[in-house]
Amino acid sequence: MQSLIKPAALRPGDTVAIVAPASNLKRDYLERGVAELARLGFKAKYAEDICDKARYTAGSDERRARELMQAFTDPAVKAVWAARGGYGAMRLFGVLDATVLRAHPKIFIGYSDMTALHLYLMRRCGWVVFHGPMAAKDLAGGGTCYDERTLRAALTQAVPLGDLTHDKLEVLRAGKPVTGRLVGGCLSLIAALMGTPDELDTRDGILFLEDTGVKPYALDRMIQQLKLAGKFDGVRGIVFGEMTDCQQHTEQGYTLQEVLAELTAELNVPVLFGLPSGHSPVGNLTLPLGVMATLDAAQCVLRIEEAAVK
Repeated sequence: MQSLIKPAALRPGDTVAIVAPASNLKRDYLERGVAELARLGFKAKYAEDICDKARYTAGSDERRARELMQAFTDPAVKAVWAARGGYGAMRLFGVLDATVLRAHPKIFIGYSDMTALHLYLMRRCGWVVFHGPMAAKDLAGGGTCYDERTLRAALTQAVPLGDLTHDKLEVLRAGKPVTGRLVGGCLSLIAALMGTPDELDTRDGILFLEDTGVKPYALDRMIQQLKLAGKFDGVRGIVFGEMTDCQQHTEQGYTLQEVLAELTAELNVPVLFGLPSGHSPVGNLTLPLGVMATLDAAQCVLRIEEAAVK
């Protein structure tokens, strides 16, 4: 994978656009997210129809695609911030204009269903993107729901983020430190985009995978799918998220860590489990995707080696 385009760093007082490319949202959550962005030092704007609803999405595909295109092409907007996840981003791929987007690289941050847009923007536009807290969810929940240090450092400082570790991190497979480009996101979306032009490029990568509410056998199936598609060939290391609520039932007789350790044992790469980014109710870390990183299993550290903004 060649070097990706880095967006300009956010500065105090910059305007960010909140967008809803997936499921519909509640206005009170949106307003709380706007207030938290103000506390962080940024001005937030959003479309008047952002709270529209069409079945399970935030309005029609046309509305959501138009909102995204306007946010990325608006010269006053310095970052595009997902309101929430859910479902719907994949429906926009046939409506978005990648040629136009390529001329307007900006910070794009979110997780869950936003993994689809992350893959689209990395593949079609060649951008660094950000797996991190969303406006009408994590930011709306206040300071304990996300990690402010990594958010500020990743988005506002043109220096490497450095060491990321957590007391929840554990080693599933030891190994020497390995370096590669950090890629990944929500496993369900990565699996859903297999066989499409926007499927994840894992070559020589440090692969980050997270999800929520998925039973262990379903995680097994998706990882088998990635294996059969060759997506683990050449991967240098793997980091799993917290994988919240990913259990069959409370008396299942095995741990998720045991399942994931078995699924990755034959790869002979270091594997960590428990990094709180994405579907993590407390301390959601911001991860820049597309930059160089080192996985040091002995130290239980994921080290971001490259600045994500310029």
